[in-house]
Order: sequence, then C-alpha cells, then structure tokens
Amino acid sequence: MIMSKIYETAIVEKRNVLNELRSNNMTVQELRFFSIYLSKINPWDLSTRAVRFPIEDFQRIMGFGKLNIGQLRASTDSLLTKLVHIPTERGGYTAFQLFKECKIDQDDSGKWYMEIDAHDKALPLMFDFKSHYFKYELWNALRLKSANQVRMYEILKQYEKLGKREIEVRELRELLGVSDNEYSDRTGWSNFKKKVLDSCQQALKDTTDICFTYERGRTGAGGKWLTIIFYISRNEDYIDQLTLDEFIDMQPSAELLDALPDNVLNDDSDEISYGSELADFLGRDALNDEFTSEQVRVLQDLVMKAVPSHDHIEMCNYLVSQVNKMNVYSPKKEKRFTYLCKMIETDIEE
Repeated sequence: MIMSKIYETAIVEKRNVLNELRSNNMTVQELRFFSIYLSKINPWDLSTRAVRFPIEDFQRIMGFGKLNIGQLRASTDSLLTKLVHIPTERGGYTAFQLFKECKIDQDDSGKWYMEIDAHDKALPLMFDFKSHYFKYELWNALRLKSANQVRMYEILKQYEKLGKREIEVRELRELLGVSDNEYSDRTGWSNFKKKVLDSCQQALKDTTDICFTYERGRTGAGGKWLTIIFYISRNEDYIDQLTLDEFIDMQPSAELLDALPDNVLNDDSDEISYGSELADFLGRDALNDEFTSEQVRVLQDLVMKAVPSHDHIEMCNYLVSQVNKMNVYSPKKEKRFTYLCKMIETDIEE
C-alpha cells in the first residue's frame, strides 16, 4: 500500500512537470510534434530516444507550406529552447532542455529527414512514465487546432473517471498559457469565456473522446469567478481514432524539398537586407523574401505588438503561422501584404 502511494505521488509529480512544460510557450504544432515523438519511442528501450522523421512528415506535422531552410531552422531552434523545471526539496528548481539535438540532413539514398534526440535529464519523464500517462494523448488530440485546446484536453482528461474538477481561474490561466495581460480589460472575462472556455468546449466535443460543461464555483467581490467547476464525460459522438499515417495523409499537400538543394545548408549568398537583424530574420525565415524591405519592417512592428515577449523565435513562428493561415484563403498576390497585416492587427485587438 505504501509503495503504491509512493508510485502514485511520483506519477503526479511527473504529470505536473510535463503540464508545466506544455504551458511554456509551446505552439499547437509543437505540442502535436511532442505527442507524436512520444508515440514513436519505446518506453522500455532508451536506445529509441532519437526519432527520425521523413522531412515531408515533419513538414505536415508542423503545418509548413513551402519548405525552406530558414523555416526549418526557426522550428528546430524553437524545439531546442523548450525547458522543464523540476522542483527541489528546498523550494528551488532545476531547469534543463527537453531536447538536446536536432538534425536536418540527407540519408544515403538522398532522402531528407529530421532527427531529434531527448535531453539526458528528460529521459525519466518520457520513458518509464510514458505508458502510464501519455497513452491517451496523441490520437485524441491530433485534430485540435490550438495550443489552448490541447492543454484543456490534457487538464480535463486526467479527471475523466472522477467526472468533475474544480480549478482556480488563476491556475487555469497558467496551465493554458494565458498571460496576465490577456483578457484583462473591462470585457476580459466575457472574452475569456467565449474565446477560451466555450471555444475549447466546442473543439473537444467535435474532435476528442471527452466533452465537458462548466459552471461558476467560488466567487469573490462583485460575483467575480474565483473557481470553475468542470463536469467531464465520455463523448458518445467520438469518431474512431486516427493512425499517424492517416493523420499525415489528411494534412494539406505542400511543395516538398524544391527549396532544399544539395548546398542549401551553406547557401547564404545574395541575401536581401531588410534594415535590422530582426527584420532580416523575419523577412528571410518567416516570409521567404516575399515582401519589400518597407513591408517587412511594417510586419515586424506588428509582430512585436502581437508577441509581447519579443523572443525572435516566437515572433518568427507566429509570423509563419499567420502566413500559413493566409495561404489557406489564397488572396491575390497584390493583396497578400494588406491581408497579412489585417490578420495580425485582428490578433492584437483581440
């Protein structure tokens, strides 16, 4: 009985660590990639820690359009910056990276691939523990479209058997990765309900094996919501699970490998200057040299407002995601700059 309790405590501690990791600025594409990585390792064999993906699979998982080396660098660099914080007994913490190495290269037959290897200190979180916690995550969350939705799924799935979870609003915001300045104005709570709670409720109902309702729990001054009570149940309308191959086949086709000639890793000739180090990074790696210097600097200023951290990798990933969304609607060439600006401005207003 004592050993069972110790094991259960260890499970909870590891679960909290990995939930913290997921709330640490992981995009929905990175969350999806992490889950797929976990599905490919053998939890009883540490030699499987390095996982290799054909480059076209990686491209579809990450939602890339036309593939280019700058986009790949930004994406793999971002994966290598994801950190885990392990609490210490005296109230401190130890921090380390989730992954230690990424490689983009060609195999002996000339096929491009992406390979990623976990950090040594992260191995106990992903191997011995995998079969107890991650078995539900991958297939049920593949169709979710935002990081908020994936995190909400994980937060509630743990309590499916209990059918109920009460959680403080502040803690929920932290777990979902919602910053303090989001939904903090006069209409903040109604927007949080509509764009986070209600949006996640509909997404989980439409695409996962669970669904939920919620109501106000404890209240503060003026009826302010302090806690939310979630009621979690099995989704009777849930569609059969996807296999990984089926999921990849469902993703939009894209231009493959034309932008990766044999010498592309060392090809930095004829680069356009956009006026600053950040503008050069965004213009080349996120925008693929599509816009003029003046347009890139306008987009840079907008992205700096949309991504308050001003982290270059986050800004690049954000801009890439906006370009990918824009490509879905296929605006005319002469209208692409204006269309992209309006998309980012809408994000800033929201």
